[in-house]
Amino acid sequence: MAAGYAELLRTRHAARLLAGTLIGRLPNGVASIAIVLFVRGEGGSYSLAGALAAAYGVANAVGQPLLGRAVDLYGQPRVQLPAAVVSALGMAGLAFSGIGSAPLAYGSVVVAGLFTPPLEGGLRALWPSVLGGREDRVHAAYALDAVAQEVMYTVGPLVVTLCVSLWSPQVALLVLNAAGVLGALSVVVSEPSRTWRSAPREAHWLGALRSKGLLALLGAFFFVGAALGSIAVAAMAYADHHGGATVYGWLMAALGLGALVGGVTYGARQWAGPAEGRLRTLVALLALGYVPLLLLPGPVAMTALTALAGVFLAPAIACAFIVVDRHAPRGTVTEAFSWLVTFFGVGAAIGTALAGPAVESGGAARGFGVAVAAGVAAWLVLTATQRVLSGPGRSVAVAGSPAAPAEVPAGDSSENDRNAALEPGFRTQQKA
Repeated sequence: MAAGYAELLRTRHAARLLAGTLIGRLPNGVASIAIVLFVRGEGGSYSLAGALAAAYGVANAVGQPLLGRAVDLYGQPRVQLPAAVVSALGMAGLAFSGIGSAPLAYGSVVVAGLFTPPLEGGLRALWPSVLGGREDRVHAAYALDAVAQEVMYTVGPLVVTLCVSLWSPQVALLVLNAAGVLGALSVVVSEPSRTWRSAPREAHWLGALRSKGLLALLGAFFFVGAALGSIAVAAMAYADHHGGATVYGWLMAALGLGALVGGVTYGARQWAGPAEGRLRTLVALLALGYVPLLLLPGPVAMTALTALAGVFLAPAIACAFIVVDRHAPRGTVTEAFSWLVTFFGVGAAIGTALAGPAVESGGAARGFGVAVAAGVAAWLVLTATQRVLSGPGRSVAVAGSPAAPAEVPAGDSSENDRNAALEPGFRTQQKA
């Protein structure tokens, strides 16, 4: 298992691109924590802190697919690095102006969120060319990518608190966003990023969203995000009656550890059969893993159950990457991955919002019930749309890889685009 990942990381450019992307995404991964700590350090209320963090999140959800489309059209260096610089300047505006002027504070976080570079989608578009078009290695890279996310979301908050304890919340904002720019710079100056070009695309105002298969997947992962967001609130309610913040920290760490183990295990082997059917199974197991949380046992058993609940999260995300790559209309791969990030994030925010009233009305068990319901809803979406998701796709080996020839199955239209019929009024290979 470890040897397989080590071999993958020894591939030229692979380790650099993965590390650069994780560092570049660090400001986004810890933005809500950093904003809350900064506002509280400035004497602001929790309401203001939450509102500014929410404004950043909404702006980020809007900006990711738009910037992803720009990357598909103009390449990575011309979009990723300028966006990272503008985003960092937005956070610097908040750090230096403080919260004395509410419009300026909101404007700063909106700029920072809106221009957060789509490094996550950009990396997934690069994997096929970096790994020589080998589908098994690309699948392993997607799994490693999902595992690395769990590491980032575990280590990131520790980095924030370390910066705050050593210096101040203001310095934490500046250091994290400076690191983000350096991470983006490391990615865009690399050869794979400089030479990558998206496939020609048909002009369409919906872009990646004209794929019914992609829409089905996005709907499912909205609910997967909602499940994860609700668990964060329900776990806090549980911890309030079983030991406080320390227990909450153990529960969240166990959830991340479970996902880490699941992702490493999933990516260590090759899987037969279509990814769409495998994804339905993984999401069903994910929903099933949330059910034991309703028992609310003691802290030790609850920590173990939380780890179990996280096991199928990273595999489901890694499998979703494959499905996205198969169903994104040609020339929209970065935009499509960015939409997945957006729907997952919005779902998490909605899940958090729904879990609050649920906990207040019925305690932690009802909060975990929201997670179970959201998990089941995700599986139902995938089940109801399996005819849309099934059917011919293309090998991920050709996604965004200028050097790889298109491997089109007999009867398939072009590359992975099963919506490849020209739209009325559009010319072939016209860009939008």
